[in-house]
Amino acid sequence: MTRTLEICVDSAEGLKVAIAGGADRIELCSALALGGLTPSVGLMSHAARAPVPVLAMIRPRAGGFDWSRDEIAMMEAEIAAAAQAGLAGVVIGATRTTGTGTLLDAPTLERLAIAAGDMDITLHRCIDVVDDPLAALDLAADLGIRRVLSSGRATSAPEGTARLAEMMRHAASRLTVMPGAGINPVTLPCLLSALDPAEVHASASKPDPGPATLTHLGFHPEGARRTDAATVAELKRILSAQAG
Repeated sequence: MTRTLEICVDSAEGLKVAIAGGADRIELCSALALGGLTPSVGLMSHAARAPVPVLAMIRPRAGGFDWSRDEIAMMEAEIAAAAQAGLAGVVIGATRTTGTGTLLDAPTLERLAIAAGDMDITLHRCIDVVDDPLAALDLAADLGIRRVLSSGRATSAPEGTARLAEMMRHAASRLTVMPGAGINPVTLPCLLSALDPAEVHASASKPDPGPATLTHLGFHPEGARRTDAATVAELKRILSAQAG
């Protein structure tokens, strides 16, 4: 089995580095430090020229995934921009929190899926905040979503291995459950042995402290990270070496 390595990036430089390292697919974002927000139109247009498929994160703000009517309309416009730029797909998610818990917001996801049309669609880690991820997988499959990114409702995918295995069994051949969060060259081998996933998602990044003056003035965030080609290449090597 040939495994797919998806790398999330939030800049033109990150895109270039990820491809140089051997990424098979890109999740294109802005503000990865906030979990990834919708990339700019300019970055989407630039990324459309990449030699690998690129999916744009569609998330208009940081925080949770219960969207207002205005935010839903914004996401529809962002999906249209991704399609117009020529990207392969989009990464979406929406939840609804009630007095009895949190579940996927089916009407909103249906609207977003309709807006995406024939584009490739990933459901992002909003599935990690719902109460019943197995029911969420059923809904995602019914909507034609091709894959779900998840850490198994844990801080990292290696910590959520047992739940991820359950989700993968439940999804069967209907869609792909793609482990993500906390995946690096140290944690990946055990994850592959435990789950044998078809696709893996990682940031493959290293600290990027930046100039002290820019950080002091608020132009460069503390704790910033940047994509590292060597890390991407090592992840790809491990995936290839342990291919089933």
